[in-house]
Amino acid sequence: MTAGEHHVAEVEMEAVAEESSHQLRRRRGEEAAAGEGEAEAMSMERVFDEKPVPTWREQLTVRAFAVSALLGVMFSIIVMKLNLTTGIIPSLNVSAGLLGFFFVRTWARVLEKTGLLKQPFTRQENTVIQTCVVATSGIAFSGGFGSYLFAMSDTIAKQTTEENDAQNIKNPKLGWMIGFLFVVSFLGLFSLVPLRKIMIIDYKLTYPSGTATAHLINSFHTPQGAKLAKKQVRTLGKFFVVSFLWGFFQWFYTAGDDCGFAAFPTLGLQAYEHKFYFDFSATYVGVGMICPYLVNISVLLGGILSWGIMWPLIDAKKGDWYPAGLSPTSLHGLQGYRVFIAIALILGDGLYNFFKVLGRTISTFISQVKSKGNAATLPISDDSSPITTSGISFDDRRRTELFLRDQIQKPIAFGGYVVVAAVSIATLPHIFPQLKWYYVLVAYIFAPVLAFCNAYGCGLTDWSLASTYGKLAIFTIGAWAGASNGGVLAGLAACGVMMSIVSTASDLMQDFKTGYLTLTSPRSMFVSQVIGTAMGCVIAPSVFWLFFKAFKDIGVPGSEYPSPNALVYRNMAILGVDGFSSLPKHCLTLCYIFFGAAILINLLRDVVGKKVARFIPLPMAMAIPFYLGSYFAIDMCVGSLILFVWELIDKAKAATFGPAVASGLICGDGIWTLPQSVLALVQVKPPICMKFLSRSMNAKVDTYIATLS
Repeated sequence: MTAGEHHVAEVEMEAVAEESSHQLRRRRGEEAAAGEGEAEAMSMERVFDEKPVPTWREQLTVRAFAVSALLGVMFSIIVMKLNLTTGIIPSLNVSAGLLGFFFVRTWARVLEKTGLLKQPFTRQENTVIQTCVVATSGIAFSGGFGSYLFAMSDTIAKQTTEENDAQNIKNPKLGWMIGFLFVVSFLGLFSLVPLRKIMIIDYKLTYPSGTATAHLINSFHTPQGAKLAKKQVRTLGKFFVVSFLWGFFQWFYTAGDDCGFAAFPTLGLQAYEHKFYFDFSATYVGVGMICPYLVNISVLLGGILSWGIMWPLIDAKKGDWYPAGLSPTSLHGLQGYRVFIAIALILGDGLYNFFKVLGRTISTFISQVKSKGNAATLPISDDSSPITTSGISFDDRRRTELFLRDQIQKPIAFGGYVVVAAVSIATLPHIFPQLKWYYVLVAYIFAPVLAFCNAYGCGLTDWSLASTYGKLAIFTIGAWAGASNGGVLAGLAACGVMMSIVSTASDLMQDFKTGYLTLTSPRSMFVSQVIGTAMGCVIAPSVFWLFFKAFKDIGVPGSEYPSPNALVYRNMAILGVDGFSSLPKHCLTLCYIFFGAAILINLLRDVVGKKVARFIPLPMAMAIPFYLGSYFAIDMCVGSLILFVWELIDKAKAATFGPAVASGLICGDGIWTLPQSVLALVQVKPPICMKFLSRSMNAKVDTYIATLS
């Protein structure tokens, strides 16, 4: 993730998963203290022991994919809006699980009353829905609509003065975007299928997000869990309606630029000029309730450091450090410091975590391989090296048996990878002539190794570093192609290729872990992931196309949808082919300082331990407001404050219903974007402009209006 993309979501998911793992450890400790007999009685699979496990075909129902398509559209709209505003994407897994449970349970009850219910709603079907929805909405993120893909456009290229010639520009079109996603999004699904037994059973990787999701779904389908889920869904629905209506109400006052509640100078006009204000966004209040406190505080600190201290000081150097008459969007002026210092922080944080996770992955993998003893072969596929079930719990025994029952044959995995890779190598140069076939071939040769590293590291730490691999592809392929051969466009396209592979591979392993813990067939999980990915390849670009056509200033700084990460990615690609010659005075020195600071802060966080580290800010989160400002950070901190006060009053209720309230706020405001886009397309404009002026400016306006009358 770059400036606010996936890394914040990863940190947030790590916190959620860590909380879940604490609960799991506590539960296991209680079971151990109560004795083996009682632990067996408290076993999750004992609760479901009397219920037959559906076959993998029975888990794949028409209603599951109908609900998945509906929720996929909803979540794709939400993710797209977040992509094009700040790029902070919270985890929507809880919302997907909750709403999937609600829709199918409602469907089943209606059919049950009419006597037409043929198949009960199971946790396996719930898992299939959650997997499919996350796969669908995941394409809205990994498709690069707010980053590498939109960075190719003329809109973003105009904001730079280097490498913005025709060979480095490709404007969005619905046809080629859908085609591109179809040829790059499926390869990751085949790359690691043969290793699923190693990852899940032999090495027992945690995959905290997958584990947390599985326990959520398991709890829904117990009698007590079903009652709680209904209350959570009811709460989510209430705040969904409130958020939707609030978005509708705000729309009436946005008839011009800088109009409406989003431009409310809540902290004063001087603070508003420096991007410090509360913009009444239900979305980012909800995001703040989901993200850990540390993420929100880090974002606010980054805003204070940049817009409160650094940019005013650098602005005072106008005429010395950079020419005074430049456009506000010129990268040779203040905007250059904003963008490139943010990139330095992002790269420093990303590379540190990349090498940390890679080192831990390699050392742990080597030690686990050695622990296998003198075995001649590794248990790479389902049919190798039988599992010994003596001495393991009933739950593990039951889950292992079901996990190994429905095999995904190796020829399907290997053959699928080769076929999809061949199609991709042949097709991509026609979509991007600058991306030669041998660039793609080299990427696909190394991709399985990188996908394994990412999936293994994600299983250990819950951190997916897909965007870091994408950035490496930008620099390597871009430099290989060179500036004279469309290296900027080649690097951005290569970023999409690499990101798609390593991201979908780790997502699939997370889903396999969820399926393992819910007794969902790996075969049905794989099929649902494929179907969800296919739906996402159509839904995500269609949603983006709707935004692109409805909002004419999309990607323009200061607009409703500035798409800040697109400019960041394009400038990374320019750096890859041109070097540092285009940076303004002292910008490179400041970049070195912040690059080193990001590494030192991360190192300090690892050295001091978790108790102290939770008070040390996250460099990646701090980088987000360097370019955008602090208005959304204030929204997020308001969300944190609401949750904090709620926890002081009733911690249990806040923990239970907080995610539902946050999800309702995010979903309602996100879905309002759909009718707002339709209104924009049919040229229906808001009737009122609510604007805020200083007292002196207001007096001048009054005087001017008096002269007209």
